[in-house]
Amino acid sequence: MSEQGIIPIDQILPNKLYLVALMGRPIFPGIFTPIMIGNPADVKVVDEALAGDGLIGLVMLQNETESPDIEDLYKVGTVAKIVKKINLPDGGVNIFISTLKRFRIKKTLNASNPIVAAVEYLEDEEDDTSEVKALTRALISEMKQVSENNPLFSEEMRLNMINIDHPGKIADFIASILNIDKTEQQRILEILNVRKRMEQVLVFIKKEQELLKIQKKIQKEINEKIEKSQREYFLREELKAIKNELGMTTDSKSSEYQKFRDKLSEINLSDEIREAVEQELEKFSLMDPNSSEFIVTRNYLDTIVNLPWDAVSSKPLDMDYARQVLDEDHYGLKDVKDRIMEFLAVRKLRNDSKGSILCLVGPPGVGKTSVGRSIARALNKQFFRFSVGGMRDEAEIKGHRRTYVGAMPGKIIQGLKQVKTKDPVFMIDEIDKMGSSYQGDPSSALLEVLDPEQNYAFRDHYLDLPFDVSQVFFIVTANTLDTIPVPLLDRMEVIQIPGYIDLEKLEIAKQYLIPKSLAKNGLQQNQVRYTRDALLFIANGYAREAGVRNFEKNLDKIHRKLAKHILETIPDYVERIENQKIKEMARALKVDEEKIREAKAAPPIFPTERQVGDLTVAIQYPDQNPPGPEQPKKRPNILKLKENEKFTIDKAAVEKYLGKPIFAEEEVKRADRPGMAVGLAWTSMGGDTLIIEAVATPGKEGLTLTGKMGEVMKESATIAYTFTRKLVAEKYGIGQEWFEKNHIHLHIPEGATPKDGPSAGITMATALISLVTNRTIVDRIVMTGELSLTGQVLPIGGLKEKTIAAQRNKAKHIIIPKKNLRDLDEIPDHVKKGLEFHPVERYEEVLALVLPDRPEK
Repeated sequence: MSEQGIIPIDQILPNKLYLVALMGRPIFPGIFTPIMIGNPADVKVVDEALAGDGLIGLVMLQNETESPDIEDLYKVGTVAKIVKKINLPDGGVNIFISTLKRFRIKKTLNASNPIVAAVEYLEDEEDDTSEVKALTRALISEMKQVSENNPLFSEEMRLNMINIDHPGKIADFIASILNIDKTEQQRILEILNVRKRMEQVLVFIKKEQELLKIQKKIQKEINEKIEKSQREYFLREELKAIKNELGMTTDSKSSEYQKFRDKLSEINLSDEIREAVEQELEKFSLMDPNSSEFIVTRNYLDTIVNLPWDAVSSKPLDMDYARQVLDEDHYGLKDVKDRIMEFLAVRKLRNDSKGSILCLVGPPGVGKTSVGRSIARALNKQFFRFSVGGMRDEAEIKGHRRTYVGAMPGKIIQGLKQVKTKDPVFMIDEIDKMGSSYQGDPSSALLEVLDPEQNYAFRDHYLDLPFDVSQVFFIVTANTLDTIPVPLLDRMEVIQIPGYIDLEKLEIAKQYLIPKSLAKNGLQQNQVRYTRDALLFIANGYAREAGVRNFEKNLDKIHRKLAKHILETIPDYVERIENQKIKEMARALKVDEEKIREAKAAPPIFPTERQVGDLTVAIQYPDQNPPGPEQPKKRPNILKLKENEKFTIDKAAVEKYLGKPIFAEEEVKRADRPGMAVGLAWTSMGGDTLIIEAVATPGKEGLTLTGKMGEVMKESATIAYTFTRKLVAEKYGIGQEWFEKNHIHLHIPEGATPKDGPSAGITMATALISLVTNRTIVDRIVMTGELSLTGQVLPIGGLKEKTIAAQRNKAKHIIIPKKNLRDLDEIPDHVKKGLEFHPVERYEEVLALVLPDRPEK
């Protein structure tokens, strides 16, 4: 203490300061506040300062870093006096400081650890003008409004603001408590002109007031919504209580909740499933019926309670009935039926309800889907069918997650919900035509469904609960096995369904197709008669494919033309039938005919067919019998109209109704000139005959291949070419000179159709040898077999389908690999009838059959 009195501390500030880097916001002068310091370097600075005068410089970091130096700091900071220090357990310290004055860094004395700088202290400018006084009042007035509407401003803050006696410090205090960006606060700290500083702070106060207005508006709207929602809730609860007191039904939500609760009590669920469903049910009970989530949860619960968690078919398996059903529904297919009966016999002996997976493979139209329906009927089980042809989204199999709008379970769960039993027959059609895309791979999704080791706990994405589908009898169909993934194929038992020969198509038409087509086209069963030649003519001339779908389409076409002919011949035919029915019913019921006409316009209970003239006409009875003195004790008899119009369909009639044959008789594939041979091929459409042509033109040596051959077939052609050059040189003396002078072109007609496989090897070699030796091979002989480079004939697949194709092509002889002899036992005798099989091991045996005589030199 001097004689003049006490000297203020801010007048004896040192020119050198230890600096502490602030990670958060800057600290303004005139503030008493605690600071937490954890950085060991900053703790050291505090200790150094306390050892001296207790003053430190507080400067904000420009870029936050773990080990800052003086270059990372702003140039303007605040000097502070350390009032108290408290050591913390983690090694840090908590200090209470009183900030004094602004300073600017002039010179670096120590760049880091600790940061020490020479500083100059900054004084406020223009702090005692009338404008500053007006701004001071404006600041205090505006801050009062802000603090009144903001609960974050305490009463102590308000008092401090009013009691500050310096305009610059008022601006500093307000800037420190406003919610503004730290860079903006640093900018205010650096403004020395008090008037400009206060103007800038006033701008930020106005922004804060605008934000508070928006916040208040939003809060008001939210409160109004909450109050309205609460009011509606209490009113609904009161209404519900009133309805209960009066014995009236409650709202639809409560009734649905009770319905779900009652159904769940009847279902035997595991603990895991029941716990999850109970949670969904409780959530459902608390939801607002007008919310979108309410509908989602309702649909989910509806799916769960309608699934057959424990409902199984109780009908026993009757083997005799199963055989009867298969024989009734399908002609022939003895091997297929035997395989299915063996399958069912094993199920019966094991008394095993676990499902199985059958894969029915065959050309289109051979009855794969109908075989599946027959299996379901034979087992007395529900049947559900869906196709996966062209499917690219795995969600079709495993469902969508409930987070998506419009989510629904996959086909498996949908089917089980529809059939309402846990052990139905499921048919998955066209499994060989599935695709994959960015949406997933459906074939991979099917792996879990069709795996007996996994499907006892199948999890659909929508359901998200384990569901046992192991008791489902899965049947899948395909045209070919080539495109089915091997892991999927490994889970199935494959049953091949071959195509039909002409005689089989004839019997199928008689027993199944003609009666079905007559009924479909409004003709009676005895009204149309087909000759045997006519049916064979349709099979050979219009429907030569492996299946019978086109055969049925041609029958429909004939029957439609007959129906048109009947109505054109007897214009009032339908009207006469209708009037006759009405008269007979009126007479039987003893009422006016007009009453019958009125009754027939009412919704029907059931239809019953009556034979009227040449047509089968359905009479529909109304919901109630027409009024009359007496009610009939039995259905009234209808007088049959006699029309003598009957039709006999022969070959000429077939051509009249269907036009010229698509496949003419002369279109049977024959090798009738040198360079031609007829082979047998297997495709997804069934067996087919393959004619191979070869021609030689003078020119550069080489081989050209056309006909859209695959890589394997091209390799077979190259092998056949090399083998031919070797064989003709040894056997016929045709040497290198002939090949050097001729360019060979080998072609397989129907060039737009892709072809592949090695089984045409001996056929291509035969065509080339026939060309080189200029000899025509034996007529009506077809062949199949893979050729090795040394002349061995290797085995092939699909012999049954190829034999059927040979039958359709009027062949007499078939050359097959000797190793395929065992496959002949699987081919029915009626398919082999009229064909002579020639098993061979080497190509020399083939040559002896197709070109038995050596050509003359």
